[in-house]
Amino acid sequence: MRNSAAKIQMTGFDDLFGPSAEPAGEQFQEIALAELHPFKGHPFHVTDDEKMREMAASVAQHGVLVPGIVRPKPEGGYELVSGHRRRRACELAGLDTMPVFVRELDDDEATLIMVDSNLQREKILPSEKAFAYKMKLEAMKRKAGRPGNANCGPVGHKSRDDLAEKSPDSARQIQRLIRLTCLHPALLQMVDNNKLVLRPAVELSYLTQEEQASLLEIMGKLAAVPTLEQAQRLKKYSQEGRLSPDVMDAVLGERRAAVSQVTLKKDCLKQYFPQSYTQKQMEDVIFSLLENWKSQQEEK
Repeated sequence: MRNSAAKIQMTGFDDLFGPSAEPAGEQFQEIALAELHPFKGHPFHVTDDEKMREMAASVAQHGVLVPGIVRPKPEGGYELVSGHRRRRACELAGLDTMPVFVRELDDDEATLIMVDSNLQREKILPSEKAFAYKMKLEAMKRKAGRPGNANCGPVGHKSRDDLAEKSPDSARQIQRLIRLTCLHPALLQMVDNNKLVLRPAVELSYLTQEEQASLLEIMGKLAAVPTLEQAQRLKKYSQEGRLSPDVMDAVLGERRAAVSQVTLKKDCLKQYFPQSYTQKQMEDVIFSLLENWKSQQEEK
């Protein structure tokens, strides 16, 4: 029998819910892992990192203390609504089954539960939040009888505010994050890897996919990442129909005026960068960090 001490150890994991995940009187079932399939379009990554190894070890010792939530699939088996990480932990722990609550949920109800249960995790990538918020916003709109398309158009204030009420991010931040779903996958990966900060990334999301692909090539050639001001200019040129590879090259190739105003000793900087980094690469990292800091100040 699982004791209360085991439960105390497990409550620190980021995808365990509160008491509301287990309605009074609801009975869970042990379902074979082979019958548990990922949620369609699940935006959250399941990675075999240190947290996962810790979870697997706890599951091996104590079992899964908080059952997942699934819904039946018409063709057989079950779709995971919450519990994707727990399912993987069970696999790593050598278990064949996992406890779950089986519920009859429509697509929108399932989406809302899936997103809300994962937004409580400690670490979430910007891309995960972006697609999760987009999915939740579309589901909320459909539930309210409004058009459910939240692609790259403007997000209405009421919808945005409703979404922010029970989310860890502000309405304005949610709007920015949803814009990231319009980014070229390689640019979005740069955001996840902290190589491109949020505000410039949002501005670049207004470029067409073809323009973003061209920009990626020029960024690679120049080893440069757009600042917020440069990204805003690129967006303006795009909206005016004047953004060409030559214009991108000219904008990104400009000398940054701030470099001539502040002197940083190379020897002092070297301790923070790999030995292989050039002066240009160090400058790009410094400006990216400054843009991130500026965005944080504007949020306050």
